[in-house]
Amino acid sequence: MQTLDSTSMVIVGAGHCGGRAAQALRSTGWAGSIHLVGDEPHHPYERPPLSKELLTGSKTAEACALLTTDAMADLHITRHVARVTGIDAAARSIRLSDGQVLGYQSLLLATGGKVRTLTIPGGDLPEVLTLRGLGDAAALATRLAPGQRLLVVGGGFIGLEVAASARKLGCEVTVVEGAPRLMGRAVPEPVAELALALHRNQGVRVLLGASPERIERTADGVRMTLSDGSFIDADTVLTGIGIAPDLALAQSAGLAVARGVLVNAQLQTSQPGIFAAGDLVEFPSVLSGQPLRQETWHNAETQAAVAAQNMLGGDAAYASLPWFWSDQYDHQLQVMGEPALAASSATRALDDGGMLIFYLDTAHRLVGACGWGQSSRIAKELKLARTLVERRVTAAPDVLVDPATKLKALLSHAA
Repeated sequence: MQTLDSTSMVIVGAGHCGGRAAQALRSTGWAGSIHLVGDEPHHPYERPPLSKELLTGSKTAEACALLTTDAMADLHITRHVARVTGIDAAARSIRLSDGQVLGYQSLLLATGGKVRTLTIPGGDLPEVLTLRGLGDAAALATRLAPGQRLLVVGGGFIGLEVAASARKLGCEVTVVEGAPRLMGRAVPEPVAELALALHRNQGVRVLLGASPERIERTADGVRMTLSDGSFIDADTVLTGIGIAPDLALAQSAGLAVARGVLVNAQLQTSQPGIFAAGDLVEFPSVLSGQPLRQETWHNAETQAAVAAQNMLGGDAAYASLPWFWSDQYDHQLQVMGEPALAASSATRALDDGGMLIFYLDTAHRLVGACGWGQSSRIAKELKLARTLVERRVTAAPDVLVDPATKLKALLSHAA
């Protein structure tokens, strides 16, 4: 049992955030050892295609990779396919499931989250799948074919994206959502209504306010019984009810945690030399200073670079505004900033039946925006809206609503 160089940079979590952090350590100038630890057999990759292109076959798993084998070798990144069984913060070392001990100068936790599963009777049947990794996408893709019956539990982004992909492949799709509307935690009701109409127009059966009670095998598939006594027959059930941050390792190391691992603006945890980033962390909002947790591509991508800089002794503060998107059929949804901080909102109708909703504080300064529309027609508007929020533009609600007002012209009002 060997303890390796204590001047190493060690990253626990070999997903998007961990992979980008390893790249950033090299690009920032670190010439020493980098150890990337994760129990998934794949090299770091991007997750957004899992519910879309990987299911429809328009993208391969290799095309999703952030780091190939050759790239890992060129960057001299040592990959460990193992679990971390413990962190000794005082000794600055971690222990792996294969018995190896790695010393570190700085440690980054980027372990993300664990997919939530159905806890009802029958929730563990082989026909009930989840979608979190490449292996999950490969397994689900084999079950999506014309005429196959897919039952999606959860009307959030993952569930709706899978529903759209399955319809493109000719599946019969039912979505069951326990809340009274879709995407309730993430988007305003008018946008949720537009998304609901789109899915129903595409032939998806959407049941709102419906709670699964049990799943049983039948002669030709499975049957889900709902709390009202009705039932749905399907060949495959996809559970899309979110993830929970993977806090066990951080808690065992004595790190401060709440809804996630608590970090400061530099992504430093409560223990010296240990940083955390990505889906795992609660970090100070750049707008309000209040703790915020984000499960997004953008968060993983941008926090990785800041964490790497500070692992090397920097003092960079994370200052990116929240931003995420969802592609469903030929439409795109984006949310940027923090709409929850708004004192008022202003809705701009778009020509294609889409909309932009701007969120303003008491001084009419933009703190967030949400947009929905056909991807090919709304892309420019969404980009401008995001820039307006990033620049903290001040604008009167009636100006934002007026379609005669060019959004680009409002950039001169930046704070």
